[in-house]
Amino acid sequence: MNKVIVAPDSFKGTLSAGQAADLIAAEVAARYPNCTVVKLPLADGGEGSAETIIAASGGRIMEAQVLSPDERQITAGFGVTASGQAVLEVAASSGITQQAGLHPMTSSTFGFGQLILHALELDLRDFFLCLGGSATTDAGCGMAAALGATFLDENGTSFIPCGATLQQVARIDMSSLDQRVQGSNFTVMCDVENPLYGPCGAACVYGPQKGANPTQVRALDRGLRHIAEVFLQMFGHDYACVPGAGAAGGLGFGCQAFLNARLESGIDAILELCDFKKHLEGADLIITGEGQLDDQSLSGKALSGILRAAGNVPVISICGICDAPTSLLREHHLIVFETSKGISAKESMEHPEEHLSRTTAKALSPLMVSPF
Repeated sequence: MNKVIVAPDSFKGTLSAGQAADLIAAEVAARYPNCTVVKLPLADGGEGSAETIIAASGGRIMEAQVLSPDERQITAGFGVTASGQAVLEVAASSGITQQAGLHPMTSSTFGFGQLILHALELDLRDFFLCLGGSATTDAGCGMAAALGATFLDENGTSFIPCGATLQQVARIDMSSLDQRVQGSNFTVMCDVENPLYGPCGAACVYGPQKGANPTQVRALDRGLRHIAEVFLQMFGHDYACVPGAGAAGGLGFGCQAFLNARLESGIDAILELCDFKKHLEGADLIITGEGQLDDQSLSGKALSGILRAAGNVPVISICGICDAPTSLLREHHLIVFETSKGISAKESMEHPEEHLSRTTAKALSPLMVSPF
């Protein structure tokens, strides 16, 4: 082997994408000492995307004080690239890990709007918004309120909507939206393709992960449908069915509606930033990885983008757990190895470095022999 690309996502809760890339690359170098190893830690628009983009393009990480999804003061980081682009993750300000407990009906994206304001104050006008890992299902109304939009109920009383109160919105006043928003360019990196509402929408698919019970899921879904109808009636735009509108509890919709943002596949945008196609030239193998490989991994996540870009270069995925059907792996010609094979998932996560290194060595010797 002459050239191997090592391009893992993060192993959530255990290893960052950069740490995983270092461990995998070390095993490749040990087995093939004359091989060129290209390390490209990846993200797909979710957690870790800002760090990945800054690592690929240069720049710095900055911090700001914002409100958490449950309205506590927290410190949130955001990236500024060497060319002056702001890279903001909803996970940093309005993420599920940024709140105490789960609050599916009341969690707000207000802090994400505050983070945008901080970047605007630095005269940044070109934004990458990364939407994975949110705690919220408010269609981005909290974000819009932080930026100056006003939401009114049927009595004309203003309020900041959350998932529980979306159905109370009767009118939206955009006249006080921060004028700098109109002079800015917003690109949204989505790691999912869900519409805003319905069986495949934000509430039905992701609400339970955020703590919503079946009754709450139905209420959230009705709220998302309602806010889309209000926006359509008032402004004539229907963004609800755009792929990715349901990302981050409907924040994909909100970014289009309130920021005039353009939605892109997060992994495709990051692969372009990393010059993945250029690095692919002359490659014999791509090794990627993530904590859990499932159906979603092959639909909008990092792995799906790698497989699209790989062409005829074989791909190995080293994951913590594989829940994808064998038939789907074969359909994509994907070779998969689990770090938890033969041990418990708990043990695998308690010693991630050891088990990732061990599994990588197994994947390389003999090469291309998959347990699937």
